[in-house]
Amino acid sequence: MKFPTVTVTLVSLALVVVIWQQSQDQQDTIDPSRFANLAANPVERGTVVDWVVTQVPALCQEATGQANGSEAVSQCVERSERRSSNCRRALYDHFPALISSEAVFRDLTITAMDCLVPQSERLTPAH
Repeated sequence: MKFPTVTVTLVSLALVVVIWQQSQDQQDTIDPSRFANLAANPVERGTVVDWVVTQVPALCQEATGQANGSEAVSQCVERSERRSSNCRRALYDHFPALISSEAVFRDLTITAMDCLVPQSERLTPAH
């Protein structure tokens, strides 16, 4: 049986490309000023959702009244991470792909925050 040199080479090359792409996908932090003039400079829904997700630790701190690194905040962040894909799906179904008004931006961010860190966690912090 002949060794599948071509197949091994192609699979190896594909693996190298995937690893390279993953190493390049380091997300830059999103500057909130990017959302200042949405009528003239609309933003993609995914960018807004990604930004809200980066705010989860601060939201959890506010919700629990605890410092970052506390167990309550860590548990809140973990619960938020578990809800993240369901929240994203709901937001992507409900809001337009391009956010071009402050009202839609406000509705999207509030809905995302409420989904990721529900009101119940804000009213009754985890102990």
